[in-house]
Amino acid sequence: MSGGKKRNWWRGLGYGLAVFAGLIAVLWAVFATPDIPVATLKAKYANTASQFVELSPGTTIHVRDEGPRDGFPVVLVHGSSASLHTWEPWVARLTAKGYRIISLDLPAHGLSGPTPEGLYTSAAYVGIVEKLVDKLGLTRFALGGNSMGGGVAWRYAVAHPDRLSALILVDASGQPMPKGSSPPLGFRLARVPVARDILATVTPRSLIEKSFQQSVSNQAIATPAMVDRYWELLLYPGNRRATVQRFGQYSGDDGAAALLATSLAAEGIARLPWSQAQTQLLRRVAFLRRADPSWPDLSDAALGERAAEWLAPHIIGKASLAAITADDLAAALHALIPFDLARRLAQDAPTH
Repeated sequence: MSGGKKRNWWRGLGYGLAVFAGLIAVLWAVFATPDIPVATLKAKYANTASQFVELSPGTTIHVRDEGPRDGFPVVLVHGSSASLHTWEPWVARLTAKGYRIISLDLPAHGLSGPTPEGLYTSAAYVGIVEKLVDKLGLTRFALGGNSMGGGVAWRYAVAHPDRLSALILVDASGQPMPKGSSPPLGFRLARVPVARDILATVTPRSLIEKSFQQSVSNQAIATPAMVDRYWELLLYPGNRRATVQRFGQYSGDDGAAALLATSLAAEGIARLPWSQAQTQLLRRVAFLRRADPSWPDLSDAALGERAAEWLAPHIIGKASLAAITADDLAAALHALIPFDLARRLAQDAPTH
C-alpha cells in the first residue's frame, strides 16, 4: 500500500470512528435516564418509621425500627436491587405478634445511597449489619435475609454466632459457583469501561419491569407500583453507578479468596505486584485526598484493613501471591474509585 493510500485509509478509519462515537453520544443523550432527586424519593418511599442512621462519615442508611421496643428484635436484610420495602408484609405480621422488627436499605439500595469507599461486597455488607446492630445496642437477636441479603445474613452468623438466637434464610445466595462457570452477563459487562457507563445511565423502566418479572415466580406481585418502586429507587442519585460497581465486585463464593487477601494484607500490602502506573495512581489519589476527603483512602493501612472487601473479588481461583497479577490489581483499584472521581483524575492530578 502506497503512502497516500495509507494516509487515506487511516483518515477514513478516523472519520468512521468519529461518526461511530458521535452516534453513541447521540443515542446516549436520547436514552439516558436522569436521577430522581432525593427529596422526591424520600417523600414517596419513606414513612413515619423511617430513620436515617449515620454509621460512619459519609455512610448513612435508611432504617425502620418497628414494633414494641421490649419485643424480641429481628433484623431483616433484603436482596439484590431490592429495598427494605420487601419486608413490609413480614413487618406487619411480626409486629402484630409482639416482635421488634428492624429492616434496612443496604448501601446503593433504596434510600441509602452509595458509600465513600465504593465497596459493595458481601464482606462490606456484613460490616454494615455489624455497625447497625452495635449502633442500636442489640446484643442478641434473630437475623433474616433474602437472596443476596441471605448471603449477608449467613456470613454474619459465621462471624458472630454468639449474638444470634435464630438465622432465617429465604432463597439465600452463597452456593459456590460450578467450577469453570462465569458470572452473569450483567456482572461481566460491569467490568468493561464503556459498557459500565451505559449501564449506569441508560435505565428504561421497561428493562426493570422485564428483569423483575423474570426474577419472581408469582407474577401477581409484578404490579405497576412494584415495578415503579424498583425502578425509581434505582434512580436515587449514585445508586446506579454503585450498582454497577457492585456487579463488578461480584465474586460468587469469595471465602477462599477473602482468606488469601486477608493473609496477604497481614504480610504487607507493599508485597503485592503493583505496577509503576498503579503505584503512581495510589500517590495521585493520596495527594487529592489531602485536600478533598471525598477521595477514597487508598493508603497501605486502609487497603490492608479492608483487603477481604476490595481485593478478594478480583483474585477468585488464585491460590498464592505468585498467581496474582498487576491486571488483577488494576481491576480492583478501578472498582475502588467512583466513576465521577476517576474522570477528574487527569484534570486534578495530571501525571505530567
